[in-house]
Amino acid sequence: MKKPQSSPIFDDSDFPISIVRKSIFQGTGADLTEAGKKPLIAIANSLTEINPGHMHLGPIAQRVKDGVNMAGGLPFEFNIPAPCDGMTEGHPGMRFVLAQRDLIADIIETHIRSMRYDGIVFIASCDKIIPGMIMAAARLDLPAIFVTGGPNAWDIRFKASMRGGVDHKCYSDLLDKLATATAATCGSCEVMGTANTMQSLTEALGISLAGSATVPAFHSAKLLYARHAGQRIVGLIEEGLSIKKILTQQSLENALMVSLAIGGSTNVALHLPAIAYELSLELPLSRFNDYSRIIPTLCGISPNGPHGMIDLFVAGGIPAVMKRLGDHLHRDPLTVSGMRIGDIVDQAEVKNPDVIPDKEHAFHPEGGTAALFGNLAPEGAVVKQSAVAENMRKFTGPARVFDAESDVLKAIREKTLREGEVIVIRYEGPRGGPGMPETLAVTMGLDLAGFTNLALITDGRFSGATAGPCIGHVSPEAACGGPIAVIRDGDIIRIDITARTLDVDLTPEEISRRFANWKPVTKPIPPGYMRRYVNAVSSAALGAVLK
Repeated sequence: MKKPQSSPIFDDSDFPISIVRKSIFQGTGADLTEAGKKPLIAIANSLTEINPGHMHLGPIAQRVKDGVNMAGGLPFEFNIPAPCDGMTEGHPGMRFVLAQRDLIADIIETHIRSMRYDGIVFIASCDKIIPGMIMAAARLDLPAIFVTGGPNAWDIRFKASMRGGVDHKCYSDLLDKLATATAATCGSCEVMGTANTMQSLTEALGISLAGSATVPAFHSAKLLYARHAGQRIVGLIEEGLSIKKILTQQSLENALMVSLAIGGSTNVALHLPAIAYELSLELPLSRFNDYSRIIPTLCGISPNGPHGMIDLFVAGGIPAVMKRLGDHLHRDPLTVSGMRIGDIVDQAEVKNPDVIPDKEHAFHPEGGTAALFGNLAPEGAVVKQSAVAENMRKFTGPARVFDAESDVLKAIREKTLREGEVIVIRYEGPRGGPGMPETLAVTMGLDLAGFTNLALITDGRFSGATAGPCIGHVSPEAACGGPIAVIRDGDIIRIDITARTLDVDLTPEEISRRFANWKPVTKPIPPGYMRRYVNAVSSAALGAVLK
């Protein structure tokens, strides 16, 4: 059996040092004779006990190992960090979440290169972990396959029905009610946030088994898919099917189309370009507009519409979505199953057209994410247009400027904001934040305060579950001298999502004049990783990658 990477571990040509390697390996309990003949499989697992999205990944990893052993490989598990946006909301920990994506990629890359595995199985559920894993896989270019943790039974619609075996309606306490509604089971949040978007895109990219991504975390099929993935990684090694034979320009474009069709998170505009960068390919923000004009938002998955991820699973999952995309989809890319995307699409079935309608009955006529450009965002900004009401797609109003998210929260508490304003939150980008924190606390606060005629722009980012005219990733960011840095209270900002524009009523001369006296706002950065991150991170328009 092929052992393209691990053979040096068992090579005796450098005796006596080879004895050290073999003795350490034998210390794991492995039989040296057997191990020398079998491929070594790394199981990269984001299991963590502090996050319900990842706490169930232990049994899934065991099923992967069972599959590896059945197919004649030797599995070895290691763990990586698993940040959770939700648990970092409202405190400085949020600034480290996006930054961990690239750290996760580095951890996996360095571990795999040093330990000489022949193939990798990646297990993860949530936001930054999956793209970080894909970035590492692209660097390594080994045979690899992804196993996703799946969504939970989050009753985002607060229906008076039993969900996950718990009826949250029976609780009078708000905390208990929310806990049963949002975390009644393990798994990622059921909305089409970043976690479920990225899980779904592993199928569109061809790096997970067809039909696996939307399987709920608590469903027995999740364990079956895990075992099949363990078996399949050994087959990928035998076939020499490395990840770069699967991750191509066409597979990236397929992932973009699927993201637009399901109303995926705006964070995809960070993650897909970052993956493209690792592949020495390009996926500029303008490409989002190219496809969003022709790919409708087929599915109304919350926060876009009334359905949840479990509804999508029952309706046929991502293969059914791809089937609806028809001729737009690239059919030739290979997948880890050995089949081409086109073959998977041909076998797919739409089981509920209300959840996955055809293009004539789409939830929204254009794709979920749009990129806006203008004198306020020369490099671009992004908005989840499928979650914006029709009457708010074109909005003009005076700026209300804040240099930190905390200042906006204070203004909400003190009730100093006014309908018709455009809230500008700056110095929250990859460098200025630092770390580009999401602003869920602000969007929730505005919603609870009852605002209905107000827009928000920021060089930070938003939760994948954000709705309304919330425009993020404004680039260049304020800390790097982007025009957003010199906006003042009262400046008229013009948002036109249909036209894909974001402008401020200032002449180039006035913008230049203001920059003559500009000094960037600086924020304290703790010693350690974040200081290195700030010095190396690129624009959000390029995926906020480290260069």
